[in-house]
Amino acid sequence: MSDKNRQFRLKSRPTGRIETGHFDFVEEALPEISDGEALVRTLYLSLDPTNRIWMSDMDQYMPPVGIGEVMRGGGIGQVVKSKSARYPEGAIVSGITGWQDYCIADEGERAMSVLPEGLPVDLPVMLGACGMTGLTAYFGLLELGKPEPGNTVLVSAAAGAVGSVVGQIAKIKGCRAVGIAGGKEKCAHIVEELGFDAAVDYKASDWREQLVAATPDGVDVNFENVGGEIMEAVMTRMNLFSRMPLCGMISGYNTGDPAMRADYSPILMRRITVRGFIVIDFMEKFAEGTMQLAQWVAEGKLKHRETIVDGLEKAPTAVNMLFDGTNVGKLVVKVADKA
Repeated sequence: MSDKNRQFRLKSRPTGRIETGHFDFVEEALPEISDGEALVRTLYLSLDPTNRIWMSDMDQYMPPVGIGEVMRGGGIGQVVKSKSARYPEGAIVSGITGWQDYCIADEGERAMSVLPEGLPVDLPVMLGACGMTGLTAYFGLLELGKPEPGNTVLVSAAAGAVGSVVGQIAKIKGCRAVGIAGGKEKCAHIVEELGFDAAVDYKASDWREQLVAATPDGVDVNFENVGGEIMEAVMTRMNLFSRMPLCGMISGYNTGDPAMRADYSPILMRRITVRGFIVIDFMEKFAEGTMQLAQWVAEGKLKHRETIVDGLEKAPTAVNMLFDGTNVGKLVVKVADKA
């Protein structure tokens, strides 16, 4: 256990790619805890497209990270000191850790979830397939997409943390799963390893033709992660009264373009139901979703992969892997080993 806390504090707001220079990397003394609080050491830090949104001064579902504040981020940590019965020393917890070595958990605004002992999966999986990204896929598809057996479910960014789970849940529910991913390797991964029925390589010159060939009966559910021209093309394949859970628009996060410039006439002509959502909309059902996801993993029905980057200091550059498409599955930074 170190006596210093390394932190990334937001120095300026990125207008393009995220660079290390957008942060101050500082060291300070470990925070003191009061009654009802616990000191948590970060073990794994989750990197997500929403990190880029939080850095921007824009309308969003949480206040943007302020200049000079510790960069917001979810993670998993271990309680190293405690003055709270809720957080026994040695317990593994998950929640908002921030881009830092240590944080404080309390019983109010900084509350964290205590993970059960003897988890049947490795800790990074609790940030991915059985964590917030898995829950995003679970609730977005089942609650909003409402897939029925025989439906065609299409998901963009299909080799990513959310998309890879969406396609597998679709298969569990008896649907045809089609994924859009970048490159032959990722397309092979989602079909050969994850069980998708078809893949569309958006990096190929004929990706639009591939999309038509992969959806001969149209699309009943489009789980949208990308926005822009891919979303526009998919909407032309959507069936009457189809559903589109709108999870993200990652194609525009680094460009300043909202990625929403598209022809929306199919929404009217095909009577598509579009619903934007954030996973916290379903917070009261998290326990139910986590149990089901963990059961599917234990049964071998839900496969997962993590891209793990070693070292907190690499977080600002590693997060760009999400936008470059160089990660497969859940992107995680390993910060420390469990005691």
